[in-house]
Amino acid sequence: MSDPSLTIDTILSPELTLCRVPASSKKRVLEFIAEQIHQRDETLDDTQMFNNLVARERLGSTGIGQGIAIPHCRLEGLDRVIGVLLTLEESVEFDAIDNQPVDLVFALIVPKEATSEHLELLSQLAEKFNQRSFCEQLRASDSARTLYERMTGSAA
Repeated sequence: MSDPSLTIDTILSPELTLCRVPASSKKRVLEFIAEQIHQRDETLDDTQMFNNLVARERLGSTGIGQGIAIPHCRLEGLDRVIGVLLTLEESVEFDAIDNQPVDLVFALIVPKEATSEHLELLSQLAEKFNQRSFCEQLRASDSARTLYERMTGSAA
């Protein structure tokens, strides 16, 4: 089931790249992610997505440090991997490993059956987010289009 074409730019769409999202808490960020995906595909249950994201957070925070979080979960009935990229208007507490609040979020929703694909994507994301200058460029984006172009390295 491993798909070599599964990269950040193949799973992220401009419609699910949002800039300066207002959010007051970690819970609200996770709700917002589920709502945004559901708005674009009503066959996907936003309540189930939210519950799965929360359940994954209970296993350990997906806040990887330096103001970045990569919330992720599996979803029954999903036939593709979905990415959501957000910059937040204001940082929120995310129980991150360095105890710093988060303002840069990349969520990953994968099919229930997915195995190595999502681990490879998490690795790609962690590698990109490990570059401080790259993260600063994302944070400085003043529009969703710019944010998308910087994340994928392409002009939309």
